[in-house]
Amino acid sequence: MFPLSEENKHVAQLLFSSGTCPRCIFRLCGVDLHAPYRRPSKHAAWLLVKQEMGKQSLSMGRNDVVQLKEAFKWITHPLFSEELGVPIDGKSLFEVSVVFAHPETAEDCHFLGEVCPDCFKPAKNKQSVFTRMAVLKALNKIKEDNFLEQFPCPPNSPKTVCTVLGIECTHGAVFVAGRYNKYSRNLPQTPWIIDGERKMESSVEELISDHLLAVFKAESFNFSSSGREDVDVRTLGNGRPFAVELLNPHRVHFTSQEVRELQQKINKSSDKIQVRDLQLVTREAIGYMKEGEEGKTKTYSALIWTNKVIQKKDIGFLNDLKDLKIDQKTPLRVLHRRPLAVRTRAIHSMETRYLDEHHFRLYLKTQAGTYIKEFVHGDFGRTRPNIGSLMNVTADILELDVESVDVDWPPALDD
Repeated sequence: MFPLSEENKHVAQLLFSSGTCPRCIFRLCGVDLHAPYRRPSKHAAWLLVKQEMGKQSLSMGRNDVVQLKEAFKWITHPLFSEELGVPIDGKSLFEVSVVFAHPETAEDCHFLGEVCPDCFKPAKNKQSVFTRMAVLKALNKIKEDNFLEQFPCPPNSPKTVCTVLGIECTHGAVFVAGRYNKYSRNLPQTPWIIDGERKMESSVEELISDHLLAVFKAESFNFSSSGREDVDVRTLGNGRPFAVELLNPHRVHFTSQEVRELQQKINKSSDKIQVRDLQLVTREAIGYMKEGEEGKTKTYSALIWTNKVIQKKDIGFLNDLKDLKIDQKTPLRVLHRRPLAVRTRAIHSMETRYLDEHHFRLYLKTQAGTYIKEFVHGDFGRTRPNIGSLMNVTADILELDVESVDVDWPPALDD
């Protein structure tokens, strides 16, 4: 005999007489002991419980009900453990997906589509609009009286059992992080494809991730990094932090020596990039890469041309400017993929090196997210002030290098 509070005994009897399964009775009566769910043995049912509790002047909220997914775990985990002969870890990265079908109740949710049509939108890779999240959204939106008019309460008892359509075993994603250097001025960070046509042979993403995909025997990947450089910009110094999410890998255990060998393999495969500090990380750790990204600093080296003849004294004043605030309207060259806005950025410091009457090199330490090219040439006045306006010349940038990305992640490893 499992404990039910006195006020729940009448409700439990009512539910049982309506055909509600014993496990759902436990859920709706708030029994949070695991044992009852292991023994063999709904929204509408919940409303029934709420009504009966109201008759007894007792309140009943959804938080008082054991969630279905929790009850399902309590039911299935012991069965898997017994059948496979291994302990069950609820946080394991090994996932088993089971697809069920029950034609008798397949239409139960369809009335929600008429009452709350805005909750059900077609989505990619979804065969039906009646997804779990969409149904929950509609159930939270629909008024209780309206629901009771549309659906029997208590719900009708099913006459058939569900059938299994398929079982799929997958491994949760694993994450690999590191830092990369890019030495080519003809290499995009991600595949450059316009209107279905590839514009360049490869990318930083592919030169790194293709090796990881093969070694981890993963189905696919997602690449992310701390910012990005243009195709014609090199990334030098200690490199740019990156992370690769490997989906459904078939191999996940690697020694530190094997990871070092993988890093060497990537580095030997191309002279356009190099990676360092390659390591396995957790999903949570990737947050450090993006955390406070705009507050970080980056250092650049730019080769600059001026239309007017300059002398060394003409550029010296730039060395004295500290924490210069600039306003940057979204550059024309990225307006097709970024919203129009004016962003204030800081040029923390500048250092100049005179080359000749029309060229000098400029070293900048800036707030992350600063458009360096536009700070030099002004982008038709969309960035103010800019090097051209500060020097009263027409200035352009011939070469740009990222010298450092000041994000202290992932942890540096010994060579």
